[in-house]
Amino acid sequence: MHGCVIQREGYTSRICFRLFHVQNANCQYKDADVTRKTAFQLLKKLSECGVNVNKAMLYTECCALLFAESQYDEAFKYCRLAMKELAASLPQKAIVDVLRQCSKACIMKREFHKAEVLIKQAVSFARDCFGLKHPKYSDALLDYGFYLLNVDSVNAAIQVYQNALDIRQSVFGGNNLHVAIAHEDLAYASYVQEYSSGRFNDARDHAEKAIEILGHILDDEHLLLSSSKRVKALILEEIAIDSLNKEVEDRLLNEAKELHLQSLALAKRAFGENNVQTAKHYGNLGRLYQSMHQFEEAEDMHLKAIEIKERLLGLEDYEVALSVGHLASLYNYDMQKFAEAEKLYLRSIAIGKKLFGEGYSGLEYDYRGLLKLYRHVSNQEKADQYAGILQQWNQIRDRNNAIQVKPLEFVVEYSLEETIERYF
Repeated sequence: MHGCVIQREGYTSRICFRLFHVQNANCQYKDADVTRKTAFQLLKKLSECGVNVNKAMLYTECCALLFAESQYDEAFKYCRLAMKELAASLPQKAIVDVLRQCSKACIMKREFHKAEVLIKQAVSFARDCFGLKHPKYSDALLDYGFYLLNVDSVNAAIQVYQNALDIRQSVFGGNNLHVAIAHEDLAYASYVQEYSSGRFNDARDHAEKAIEILGHILDDEHLLLSSSKRVKALILEEIAIDSLNKEVEDRLLNEAKELHLQSLALAKRAFGENNVQTAKHYGNLGRLYQSMHQFEEAEDMHLKAIEIKERLLGLEDYEVALSVGHLASLYNYDMQKFAEAEKLYLRSIAIGKKLFGEGYSGLEYDYRGLLKLYRHVSNQEKADQYAGILQQWNQIRDRNNAIQVKPLEFVVEYSLEETIERYF
């Protein structure tokens, strides 16, 4: 009888773990939290019966849930627990998934070296176990692209995302959720890559394809549509700004506004105010309102974004720097609050250089903003100083861009066991 109880509880726990994973993947976070609690209760019962269960995947799903909810400190704690439970005896797919999710948790804690080690382990392990055309390899590639984008290696991210999309299209065809997600990731990376050039055709095509596919599969209120709509809105805004036709500009800006408001509503319904995704939507609306010459509304949105990001991520995070730089731009170009703008630009620059170094791509906009500001207030000495700094920055970028990027040509330095011992 005792053996039957253990068998039943073990079977139930496996179903519970799978349900937890599906709910996370489907953005059903409130339901996932209930399932999480049930899973730990089942584990406790099994433990009381003397049954030891490897908890790596459960901890990984907890990490994924907390990551989505912007509880990055807690997500990182579960990342560490998952890595300590990781063993070569686990299913190969599980090992890849643990490494992938833990890398993402490290990225949001800005532990970039640790994130790099983990995601390269995941990519290498998936490639060796499943081959170059397997969906699990594409999963690892998407998260590798996420890492590369977060360390300002945009060109490398584009290559990796395109590889992942090609694999998923060959495996799943066109009208598939996994393909849509890859299109969205590639859309955003392409948008970042072409932000200065204004050539957004590829980015727009990928964003619209993602929305089209998701629209066939999901209902209009699904959270996965929120992210794709946000990316398309960002692209439309930039196309509108560059348009010489006022009617086209207004139409595109209004379409972007509608998409941003839809995305914000979906994010708030899923997460509430206290979430980085919600803050990003506020920040995006701030930039859009600036483009629409609604400057007070823009200021309000940027201040909301900064407050949420500072509370969740700290005062010196990359996301905070982005929002601070955007508010500086609003004050400098449109509201003539030059003293406030100067302080914000300098703060954004300090964070960017600390995290990414002298060649960080985002520094260009802050340097150009300060150059305009100092010229406007007739501070020629400072204007000359930042003209020189901008020139040095361009030289660094030119050198970096001249280097041929091959993101998939790397060697994993440590075994899985050595990685766990060294970093966790």
